[in-house]
Amino acid sequence: MTVMITTDAVGGVWRYSVDLARGFAKAGIDPALAVLGPPPGADQIVEAAGLRLIDTGLALDWTAPDPAALRETAAVLAGLARRLGARSVHLHTPALAAEAPWAMPTVAVAHSCVGTWWQAVRGGPLPEDLAWRVAAVAHGLAEADVVIAPTHAFAEMLARFYRPGRSISVIRNGAPPMERHDGSRETAVFSAGRLWDDAKNATALDRLAATVDVPVVAAGPLSGPSGEQFKPLHLHATGRLAAADVGKLMRGITIFAAPSRYEPFGLAVLEAARAGMALALADIPTFRELWDDAAAFFHPDDDDGLRDAVLRLNENPMPYAARAATRAARYSIDVTVDATLRVHHAVQSTMAS
Repeated sequence: MTVMITTDAVGGVWRYSVDLARGFAKAGIDPALAVLGPPPGADQIVEAAGLRLIDTGLALDWTAPDPAALRETAAVLAGLARRLGARSVHLHTPALAAEAPWAMPTVAVAHSCVGTWWQAVRGGPLPEDLAWRVAAVAHGLAEADVVIAPTHAFAEMLARFYRPGRSISVIRNGAPPMERHDGSRETAVFSAGRLWDDAKNATALDRLAATVDVPVVAAGPLSGPSGEQFKPLHLHATGRLAAADVGKLMRGITIFAAPSRYEPFGLAVLEAARAGMALALADIPTFRELWDDAAAFFHPDDDDGLRDAVLRLNENPMPYAARAATRAARYSIDVTVDATLRVHHAVQSTMAS
């Protein structure tokens, strides 16, 4: 049985999709990964070794120049799913669900969306270029057979913003076990993600680096696909690293900091906790839901609060790291895969009847 999984190679959805596809394959499902946007890098192709990877070159929903380009993306994907004989499709954004005549059930995962991103990061009226994208997400939320969000906090955010008139299921993301390093670690602060994305609030980390005596290191792309730029003055930016290299840093550094203003889940935080790092996290609903009592929290716009959290963890990181690792064990990729498989079996059965 084939399930087509759409994905992109730009952000955390790539890791989610590859891990999900491997779980599907282990369960006897034939996953086909259809990649939109920029092609995967060499290291990402290695990550996906053994999986069926289809580089479509199609526009992403959030970089498509106009509604016609988004409709074209969805139409080509719908045709691809038919040719693959897919029993159902796992869409990485609801925006694709209503833009084509899908011949099979659609399960749409809201990993993020431009509407809630704008509300959390910018505020005020939506610019015209985002308004049509928000309309596409709204339409997709209504038309997909099932909609999934990775946290209750984000599901509630979607419900408030879009008022879709339907329930949104919650299946939390998961990660495979990561090798722990129980030896000595460098006293430093580490972060990882799309540093060009203002939602990640990397400028707060840059200001932190100017006020603490420990190194502050951040991994991730500095330039976005639409010309976005992050130019740090104080922290050490490694640029984009392969997942294996990020994992190596996580196993050798004491503190992981995420000052995000907006985060539907935060897979890098989970990976850091699994690697044995102590967590300093922005006090936003998503992080509170997942990591309450297992991290040091601060307001994302409070530089002093971020600095105090880092210094507090630096004094005695081990208890925080232990609590974070214990909490991280709840968010297993096996649980994510099992729950997602049940959804696909359910929608396939409904269609068959």
